[in-house]
Amino acid sequence: MKKIISSYFITVVGVGLLAVGLYFIKTIEDPQGMLRALPYIFVGLGCGIFGHGMGEIVIRSAKKKNPAAAKQLEIEMKDERNLAIANRAKAKAYDMMVFVLGALITTFALMAIDLIMVLLLVFAYLLFVGYNTYYRFKYHKEM
Repeated sequence: MKKIISSYFITVVGVGLLAVGLYFIKTIEDPQGMLRALPYIFVGLGCGIFGHGMGEIVIRSAKKKNPAAAKQLEIEMKDERNLAIANRAKAKAYDMMVFVLGALITTFALMAIDLIMVLLLVFAYLLFVGYNTYYRFKYHKEM
């Protein structure tokens, strides 16, 4: 019951953020500073949150209508082979992300864009690499 309420709450929050963003886009005549990007951030977050909430609601109603398919889906989600495939795909995506983000940071630095933007990207890059290093050492000790 709690999951159902939270899915509806997330959906309503998403619609609210989307509405606030659209309202700000239509009403603010000459946005300055942060107000130039904030409405579009609200629209993007609202769409994402709304999609997540509606996805949960649709999945839950589909499971309710067809319990056999719901059981099969749960078995497939917990299958070790599918988990191994998903983990391998994540590893490949991470490997690609490291190179692409590194190239993007270098490109932005050579283009002489704002230093704060480059530093934010560098911080995110180092966060990913640090997270990887931490878990690599953790798993190395376990195995």
